[in-house]
Amino acid sequence: MTMGSPSTENPAPARPLRRDAQRNRDALLASARACFAEHGLEAPLEQVAKRAGLAIGTLYRHFPARLDLVQAVFAEKTAVWRAAGEKAVAMDDAWAGLCHFLEAMCELQAGDRGFNDLASMRLPETACLAGAQTRIHELGVRIVERAQEQGSLRPDLTPEDLAFVIWSHSRITEATHDIAPGVWRRHLHLLLDGFRADRARPLPEPPLTPAQLYRAMMRLGGSGICSG
Repeated sequence: MTMGSPSTENPAPARPLRRDAQRNRDALLASARACFAEHGLEAPLEQVAKRAGLAIGTLYRHFPARLDLVQAVFAEKTAVWRAAGEKAVAMDDAWAGLCHFLEAMCELQAGDRGFNDLASMRLPETACLAGAQTRIHELGVRIVERAQEQGSLRPDLTPEDLAFVIWSHSRITEATHDIAPGVWRRHLHLLLDGFRADRARPLPEPPLTPAQLYRAMMRLGGSGICSG
């Protein structure tokens, strides 16, 4: 996150919105949450405004850019994801911590194409949620390290490999969420079995480097949502 200029280091408290303005903002957030869940982060903003019963100009007055709306919609889920990571790192059983972290992440993704998109990509460093993304990545690194130190997680798995859980889960829930909403748990636990140290076999390809993972996540749309 960017450092504040001298004039913004101690900003004055924001004025509370008028009742009608707060009502409009709440309606826009509820509409955006539903539209993003159904259509992903590239859902038309005109559709968001229409669903809220408001003009597109009202949307832009509250959220000048798509990224502003995305961050407001997903701040709570991102905080829940981060809290799951903090809890996982504190668990005595590191394997149980890894399972808790991944299951919480997949639970947040299930049935929400917008959060699937957000979890799959990397936001620009100037975005407010970028700091939360960085912290979640740091927690993921430590969760992997602890499970390997305790000998429960295969030693050749890297934190970058966790991205494959996110990416595969995204497609699985998109295909099954209204057919068999809980079937993603089966896939997750099949993956977890493959992560166990006693199941390890040599892998045919090296892992992604952190730089390669960053480029892949940006390719999935981290910069694109800033332009709409």
